[in-house]
Amino acid sequence: EITYRLPQEIRLTGQFPGPRSQELAERRAKVVPGGVASSVPVYAADADGGVIVDVDGNSMVDLGAGIAVTSVGASAPKVVEAVRESATHFTHTCFMVTPYEGYVRVAEKLNEMTPGDHEKRTVLFNSGAEAVENAVKVARSATGRNAVVVFDHAYHGRTNLTMALTAKAAPYKSGFGPFAPEVYRVPMNYPYREPAPIGGKEAAERAISQIEKQIGADTVAAILIEPIQGEGGFIVPEDGFLPRLSEWARENGVVFIADEVQAGFCRTGEWFSVNHEGVVPDLITLAKGIAGGMPLSAVTGRADLLDAVGPGGLGGTYGGNPVACAAALASIETMEEWDLNGRAKAIESQARKVLEPLAEELDVVGEVRGRGAMLAIELVSDSASKAPHPTAAKEVAAYCLERGVVILTCGTYGNVIRLLPPLTIGEDLLGKALDVLVEGLRSWEHES
Repeated sequence: EITYRLPQEIRLTGQFPGPRSQELAERRAKVVPGGVASSVPVYAADADGGVIVDVDGNSMVDLGAGIAVTSVGASAPKVVEAVRESATHFTHTCFMVTPYEGYVRVAEKLNEMTPGDHEKRTVLFNSGAEAVENAVKVARSATGRNAVVVFDHAYHGRTNLTMALTAKAAPYKSGFGPFAPEVYRVPMNYPYREPAPIGGKEAAERAISQIEKQIGADTVAAILIEPIQGEGGFIVPEDGFLPRLSEWARENGVVFIADEVQAGFCRTGEWFSVNHEGVVPDLITLAKGIAGGMPLSAVTGRADLLDAVGPGGLGGTYGGNPVACAAALASIETMEEWDLNGRAKAIESQARKVLEPLAEELDVVGEVRGRGAMLAIELVSDSASKAPHPTAAKEVAAYCLERGVVILTCGTYGNVIRLLPPLTIGEDLLGKALDVLVEGLRSWEHES
């Protein structure tokens, strides 16, 4: 049974943001660049289960989980204890200098957990972008090819190569070029916005045709895809899309890379989102939910691919930090003990019952979609034109925040409300948060 350290409640002091948060905002403005933006104007002091408590004592429902990171909660007991115990011995030696068992144990666990029963290897890094960048390095090294195929609406990171891989210009790419070459973009299957209904396999053939005509299969090192796109708007392709792309990749000696940075580790009700269709990637990139909030990422996949890179070709000073490795092992153990895959499915069921009727009731709600505890509401000007409505998304999120519910937005057009609660959130607390969200959507439509 999930237990909590903090009261799981909405509690507002009457001033939002409060004086301490306002003071911190003034200090921040003098020392932190404006390019680092925050979606919530209050400063955290404590967090546990499904709540964040700010420095002024406001207790808010957390429907963002640090962007899908604190899936086990922001202070899960086993993770806290593992971090404390590990830091007592050493905080760093660098695995490339003096290795340690924690790194090996994490690699063993990921090799065991990830799809496929083939021989695997795992290399650890710090961030999702690092994992993606290194997966591309591995694919290029192993195949001797250069081209990387990515998709419309994709998000893969903020480094130079991963900016090139990312689709959306502002705010991620604008003004930061030139970008890495040999990156090619093909159409994604975005069911809600397809001009005409199309099956998953047919949508895959559309992308494959473009690859073969415009790039050439024999020049492609890798196909890189988020099985459920994150920043792009929680886009879930039709069944058959991913399996056909994977099949084509295998037939043509192309490395199929699944970017599971946001969707992995129980978020969708499976350990990894490719599991929903039984897809076995050649390489899988992991981060976010892996370590209960500690910075850690991984590339796991076929041994022959990862072993193709020579000694010293992979690594980094902090990659697989011992404290982060301890947190990851404790986080995965917590996911198993608390059956957070089952919890993600229960969250989806509870949320869909409340939200799906709104697509019929309100013009502004175009579609409710997603899997598990990775759910989205796409907002539109009207159901006929499906014109994106980013203002509605922004204003509904602000309405919710004023009432103690932290909600994130996303989407290529900025018009998607995304729900990423900690998987440890209680049913009652989630119900209260969903009530606020429904009120916000109804209020926005009636007043607009």
